[in-house]
Amino acid sequence: MLQQTQVATVLGYYDRFLASFPTVQSLAAASDDAVMAHWAGLGYYSRARNLHKAAKQIVEMHGGEFPQSVEALADLPGIGRSTAAAIAAFAFDVIAPILDGNVKRVVARHAGIEGFPGASAVEKQLWSAAESRLPLRSTDMVAYTQGIMDLGASLCAKSNPRCDQCPIAADCVARLSARIDEIPAAKPSKKIPHRSQRYLLVTHGETVLLVKRPPTGIWGGLWCLPELHAEMGDSEVSALVSVQFAIKKHGSIEPAAELEHAFTHFKLTLQPIRMTAIALDSRAAEPGAMWLPLADIANAALPKPISTILRRLLD
Repeated sequence: MLQQTQVATVLGYYDRFLASFPTVQSLAAASDDAVMAHWAGLGYYSRARNLHKAAKQIVEMHGGEFPQSVEALADLPGIGRSTAAAIAAFAFDVIAPILDGNVKRVVARHAGIEGFPGASAVEKQLWSAAESRLPLRSTDMVAYTQGIMDLGASLCAKSNPRCDQCPIAADCVARLSARIDEIPAAKPSKKIPHRSQRYLLVTHGETVLLVKRPPTGIWGGLWCLPELHAEMGDSEVSALVSVQFAIKKHGSIEPAAELEHAFTHFKLTLQPIRMTAIALDSRAAEPGAMWLPLADIANAALPKPISTILRRLLD
C-alpha cells in the first residue's frame, strides 16, 4: 500500500485490510470483489490484484509459508527486486540491497552517480553501489535498511537536504564536489496528455447501474459506470441501454457535472450522461452488469472518481 501512496492515506486502509484478511490464507480465499472493495480509493489497482494473486501463489506453491529468499519473493506477482530485498531484509535478515526512490537518491549522492535514476545504465550503477554498501552481518540488515530509507526520507531530501546533520556526509561525493543539487538528475520533462470519456449514469429507484471493468488496465477489476463512445447520440444511447442493460423505458438523457481526475501518465475528464430508468425488462442485463444500491456506495469496489460522481447523487 505504501508504494506510490503516502502513509497518512494508507493507515485507515491498512487497518481495515488486515482486519478482514488477517492471514495470507484468508486473503487467498477472498473474492476479487472483496479485495478490490478494500482497496477502492487507493489507486494503482494492479497492486491489489497482484497482492491477491501473490497470496494465492503462496498458499498453492509454498504451503502457505512466505518464501524467504530474494529470488523466490521476486517471483511473486507484483514484487520486484527492491521490494523482494526489503521483505527478505526486514522479515528474515537476508543481506540484499534495496533501491526505492529515496534510497536511490542517497546512493546516487554518496557515490556521485550522475544521470536520471530511471535510466537503465544509471540504475545498473546504483544497484552496484548499493550492493557494495551493505553490512557484513545479517543481524545488522534491519537497522541498515530502515536507516537508509529514513535517511532518504528525511535528511537527504530532494531539495534543501540537511547535510550538516547527515551521518555519511564526510565521504559523500555529491557534497564534496558541490553537486548536491545536480545529483540525481531530474526526470526528463514530458507533456502529460489529456483525455475525455463519457460515462452513462443511470439510476433506477435507489440503485445505480454499474459494469465490471476488465481485470487488467485502468481500474481493472473494479465496478464502474458504463463507458460511451464520444460520437454516440441519444437514440444510440437508448438502443444501447435497451439491448445491453434490459432498460425498457427511461427518462430524458442529460449531461451531468464533469469531473477532472489525474493519473500518473495522463489527465482524464469524466463526462457523466444522466438518465433515469423508469421500467426494466424481465430479461436480465448482460453479464458483468449490476444495479448497486446507492446506500452501498461506500463499501463497493469503485474507482475514486466514480465514487465521487455517485456520491453527488446522495447530496
